[in-house]
Amino acid sequence: ARAIYSTPPVHGARIAATVINDPVLFARWNEEMGEMAGRIKTVRAMLYDNLCKLNPDKDWSFVTRQIGMFSFTGLNPNQVKHMTEKHAIYMTGDGRISLAGLSQAKCEYLANAIVDSFTVE
Repeated sequence: ARAIYSTPPVHGARIAATVINDPVLFARWNEEMGEMAGRIKTVRAMLYDNLCKLNPDKDWSFVTRQIGMFSFTGLNPNQVKHMTEKHAIYMTGDGRISLAGLSQAKCEYLANAIVDSFTVE
């Protein structure tokens, strides 16, 4: 397996080179990346707003301070287990969740589940 990961196939690099070296394709790719990043910022803001409405006494600013496709929720392993078992929300055992897969329609559901799970010891 190491050979597969240490020496990946060249076709991915060729595709990237094609896109990067073509001004039209590169501009389109850059625009799409901006749209993706903007969508993730939007769901972060929506999640933050929902969390603040549900529990205004807690500092939820970590949601908007973090950047990228993932967010560390601060949930402990028992709370993560609760998220999975009660709310069917899956994340890593340390509470890291993918926001890239979060739709705007599910922000309120996720916020409710997070607030509920923070009550678990």
